[in-house]
Amino acid sequence: MKTPHLTPLAQSLPASVPFVGPETQERARGAEFTARLGANESVFGPSPKALEAMAKAAQDAWMYADPEAHDLKQALAKHHKISPDNIMVGEGIDGLLGYLVRLMITQGDAVVTSDGAYPTFNYHVAGFGGVLHKVPYREDHEDPAALFEKAAELRAKLVYLANPDNPMGTWIKGTALTKSLEQLPEGCLLVLDEAYLDTAPNEVLPDIAIDDPRVIRMRTFSKAYGLAGARVGYALGAADLIAAFHKVRNHFGMGRISLAGALAALEDQAYLTETVAKIAEARKRIATIARSNGLTPIPSATNFVTLDCGQDGPFAKAVLSALIDEGIFVRMPFVAPQDRCIRVSCGTERDLDAFEAALPKALRAARG
Repeated sequence: MKTPHLTPLAQSLPASVPFVGPETQERARGAEFTARLGANESVFGPSPKALEAMAKAAQDAWMYADPEAHDLKQALAKHHKISPDNIMVGEGIDGLLGYLVRLMITQGDAVVTSDGAYPTFNYHVAGFGGVLHKVPYREDHEDPAALFEKAAELRAKLVYLANPDNPMGTWIKGTALTKSLEQLPEGCLLVLDEAYLDTAPNEVLPDIAIDDPRVIRMRTFSKAYGLAGARVGYALGAADLIAAFHKVRNHFGMGRISLAGALAALEDQAYLTETVAKIAEARKRIATIARSNGLTPIPSATNFVTLDCGQDGPFAKAVLSALIDEGIFVRMPFVAPQDRCIRVSCGTERDLDAFEAALPKALRAARG
């Protein structure tokens, strides 16, 4: 019996995933984690109003959701004071990145990103035959000047930049980013991932016109809004680019429960403010725990803190592995020199109590 034949491109790709989930690790270790501090979810949860709306929507889960996500799109337009034509709702930023790459990239097209930046974007580029070109971080920050210079050199079609950044948690001032756009080469699109903008200071927000054809911005309900499992994100951009998503997107990719939860979460800005305050307090506590154990916390504008372990990648990996043995799920950057760090998501007091107890043991094991 003949087996189906993959395309040459698919055959060339590794059968891998960008991240190994905590559930996979729990199955491997035969026990659940005491504290889940690795996936940058919001352990503070979504608005109670969102949970109520999702429970109500579950009664109608047998029906397809509105393929236009009309109500959520209208609410987002009002929230951002823009036209609904400038908004595309999709299955999280990850899903929207996949659609965008499908629209823009074909075999051999050059794409520029930072070495060690969010790997799911790279995964999509490889899946559509694009060629990734990477520039290093500059002092643990993404470097717009270097990214745009590389894009001009290669005539790249896309440049990816996250602000605030994952995995480092650092940020670029919005004024600096806006000014740097002058160096973006003509015909190149900046993919500006703003997943963590809700937890960042006001200075991070750039002054970019919604119809600026050079930029598409990605936002999410997965982080501060606490709806990571619901998979709701949205893109902001020029109307003609947003309209192009209809050419390739899964029109029934969103479910009623997710859309109802996102709409209710958006309408409860008071709860969002409370959550952002809790995240800020958790960042302070993580930094204090780090310093008391001889580690250096890197200033963060996200819902996690990256901790410099003070040595090299293998040492940081040993610390991470020892924390996992202690029941604490964390992650770390993949690429040197950022791989000298571990990354700890914000957690509840109970989560951080467990982390505080486990970290000295993990450091002793790593140094042992």
